[in-house]
Amino acid sequence: MAWFEYRGRDGSGQEVKGKLEAQSENAAADLLMARGTIPLEVKPHKEAQQFDVSSLFQGRVSLEELQIFTRQLYSLTKAGIPILRSIAGLAESTHSPRMKKALASVLEQLTSGRPLSSAMNQHPDVFGALYVSMVHVGENSGKLEEALIQLSGYIEREQETRRRIKAAMRYPTFVLAAIAIAITVLNILVIPKFTDMFSRFGADLPWATKVLIATSNAFVNHWVLMLIGLVGAIIGIRFWHASEKGEQQWDKWKLKIPVVGSIIERSTLSRYCRSFSMMLGAGVPMTQALSLVADAVDNQYMHDRIVGMRHGIESGESMLRTSAQSGLFTPLVLQMVAVGEETGQIDSLLTDAADFYEGEVDYDLKNLTAKLEPILIAIVAGMVLILALGIYLPMWDMLNLVKGG
Repeated sequence: MAWFEYRGRDGSGQEVKGKLEAQSENAAADLLMARGTIPLEVKPHKEAQQFDVSSLFQGRVSLEELQIFTRQLYSLTKAGIPILRSIAGLAESTHSPRMKKALASVLEQLTSGRPLSSAMNQHPDVFGALYVSMVHVGENSGKLEEALIQLSGYIEREQETRRRIKAAMRYPTFVLAAIAIAITVLNILVIPKFTDMFSRFGADLPWATKVLIATSNAFVNHWVLMLIGLVGAIIGIRFWHASEKGEQQWDKWKLKIPVVGSIIERSTLSRYCRSFSMMLGAGVPMTQALSLVADAVDNQYMHDRIVGMRHGIESGESMLRTSAQSGLFTPLVLQMVAVGEETGQIDSLLTDAADFYEGEVDYDLKNLTAKLEPILIAIVAGMVLILALGIYLPMWDMLNLVKGG
């Protein structure tokens, strides 16, 4: 269960606002209609963030910790241990302060009679919307063990994908960092020596040398302004990214980055197919599953496209038509959706689509270094070319002047 803010009109036509607790936006709208209120807008309620100094010293709950907790909770539940004892034991054994605090709160709410999913929903920084919804379905259907083992497998696959992406990006990150350090050292220590030598001869300098001298002067004489500008740019970008429009635009640009963008896109689509299949297999209604999966993809641009798919299905369109209109999927995946819709096995076909995307991502990650090497070589070559032209061309000119004199 979650809290939703609403705006609507009562029986007399007066505008009313407030918040209520429901399972989804659609359920909240149904509750309002039952109360005689026409809903105009229903959106998730966001709690005011309170600053807690102790949270600065607590690390985030990693996927590994969440996966271990889910697997252990599954084992304890399967063994027939009551949920209260299971949560209490896991709260004592965890090494994460944030997880320990969240589990202590969950245990307190369970003791007061609240369901497990409702208690977990109070800690979105630990248990996401997809996680809470799967636990809720497992509770209501009497299949909590099955829901937990599905969540454990899903988190494990997500963890493995992120690990592969980090490993593939380690080499290019190291090369780019080395280039940045080399440029800084050259501009501060090396180029000023040549600048003094060139100024004594008073020769006409080529454009490459002028670029190097101007860059070096900026590093040496205006480093404070450059540092302030860099910090200001980082803060400005963070504020822009924190806005809804900025986050959506960045997530859209992220999918168009050369070489890496296609990997991010297919990895996100794999997450969509896997989580959507898991929700449908658990018996979650399709529209509600799409709302939850939209939050699970962790990409605001794709989130809006998936929400558009939900609106299309609510208006009576087929899953195939809304998927095609979203522009997110390849023809092969659309064909799988069409077959799944005809046979009533769309969840198993989406699992096949997730396997297809994961196979492509795995192949591209293995070849990512080979694809990035030409780009990195071109960057290094360009830097060396400018250095060579900027330093050696004036030296040749000065040598010719000396010989001519």
